[in-house]
Amino acid sequence: MATTVMNKCLSPLALLTRRLSAPEFITQCCYHKKVVDHYENPRNVGSLDKNSRNVGTGLVGAPACGDVMKLQIEVDDQGKIVDARFKTFGCGSAIASSSLATEWIKGKSVDEALTIKNTDIARELSLPPVKLHCSMLAEDAIKAALADYRIKQQDDQQEAVRASI
Repeated sequence: MATTVMNKCLSPLALLTRRLSAPEFITQCCYHKKVVDHYENPRNVGSLDKNSRNVGTGLVGAPACGDVMKLQIEVDDQGKIVDARFKTFGCGSAIASSSLATEWIKGKSVDEALTIKNTDIARELSLPPVKLHCSMLAEDAIKAALADYRIKQQDDQQEAVRASI
């Protein structure tokens, strides 16, 4: 089986000119270059202040594979996402999906961010069918962060009404 994979992934010239280490072979063979780029150079890694009223936090996980993703958004007073951060424990595809999601939601309105679908993320990263759950996790994390942000905004509005009574 390994020979079949090698024949599909590498040219015979590559096999003659040098040996690939296992991680290098997997990178060369199995992941699209965009996944590798986001994995090796993840964008927007980190955290925002989860207690801030203009920060929404989404924490989602996939029990089947053990991937866990935390995605946070910071929204300005006009409803525009001005910052996004993530922390992901998982495979390269999960990290790449998180990284790409944060890039895409920055600059969008809260409503526009809801239009990002897992199929868009999977298509952009050329994820194989076995890794589609990673893009689904990223979409779920976006939705969870937006829902948390909206709950905080409703709570603030309710407090303002109570204070004015």
